[in-house]
Amino acid sequence: MSTNTRRYELDWLRVIAILAVYFHHIGMPFNGDGFHIMNTTSSKLLDNVMVYFEQFRLPLLFMISGAGTFFAFSKRSWLQFIKERSYRLLIPLVFGVLFIVPPQTYYENITRLGSYLDIYKNLDFEVNHLWFIENLWVWSVLLIPFILFLKSPKSNDFKGFFDRIILKKYGLFIGVIPLLSIFIILKQQYPEDSKSISNLSVSFYHLYFFSAGMLLAATKQVWESLKKYRRTNLVILLVCTALFYGYYFMPNQWIEPYLSLANRWSLWYAVCCLVGWSFVITLLGYSQVWFAKNSKLLLLCNEAIYPFYILHQTVIIVVGYYIIEWDLPISAKIFLLLIVTFPVILLLYRFVVYPFNFLRLVFGMKKKSTSSS
Repeated sequence: MSTNTRRYELDWLRVIAILAVYFHHIGMPFNGDGFHIMNTTSSKLLDNVMVYFEQFRLPLLFMISGAGTFFAFSKRSWLQFIKERSYRLLIPLVFGVLFIVPPQTYYENITRLGSYLDIYKNLDFEVNHLWFIENLWVWSVLLIPFILFLKSPKSNDFKGFFDRIILKKYGLFIGVIPLLSIFIILKQQYPEDSKSISNLSVSFYHLYFFSAGMLLAATKQVWESLKKYRRTNLVILLVCTALFYGYYFMPNQWIEPYLSLANRWSLWYAVCCLVGWSFVITLLGYSQVWFAKNSKLLLLCNEAIYPFYILHQTVIIVVGYYIIEWDLPISAKIFLLLIVTFPVILLLYRFVVYPFNFLRLVFGMKKKSTSSS
């Protein structure tokens, strides 16, 4: 994007969304949800809070990534685009699987593995949190025809129809209807929560947000509508939040006689979709008021946030493995994990990744210019 058209609110939201993923992973050893390392006790209160944030932290990131992917295509041919996406995504993914993720595998299976080198001897490689990068690369390449369609005059009627819908007060919220249908139908065949790209229910859920981000970036009226109806969307979000927690806390015996287990799960998927979609469109509206400015801090964060994402879970697991063994309250362990891991990640970025062009390459960064400090 040029400086005249760049949407700085998307840059800020990308930074905020990845930091939200970091904070979420800080809490994972303590919410009883089956993380790579787990505290001996868990907090139900923490789980009750985190289950809500789970509904929109990744959808927000995928929608922002979809818009960014569309903008990244704007001055490139499709071959240049694949090269750029591979540079930014595929190289860090391969490097991460080989060198960043193995410490996670080791500490998760430390009683089973004889030594760290057994991971390499047994080719025991995993994607772990880098599944997000894997998904982005696959969807970016597969959706090249969709991007080309959106950029061509052939899409004018389609985008015009979309513009007419979003100009209506509740037009943006209508976008949740296809999401509900896709997710509920696919969950019947793929009920697991695995982030593997072969788990089509989760993959297509995230793909919907990713594709929606492309469509939002390509249409004329959407940003004005997001901003104009942000208060309406906030009210919708609050209603959806009430429905979400109302159903979440509802005693099972109240509805068990009337609905089958499959139907109860379908209702759960529905309220999850409602919260995820309404939160994202609400935040995209308010972000144009709060974050539509460039700054030196944003420039620094924009460059650092991708390596931060690649590094964060490994640092959390290595440090957390020792902290969860201490005889301390859960709140104290979370605090310690936070104040230790955050500076460690930043130090690794600043003094290990940032100065060296080879490491910048494998962390998806641009080559460091000779004039950079």
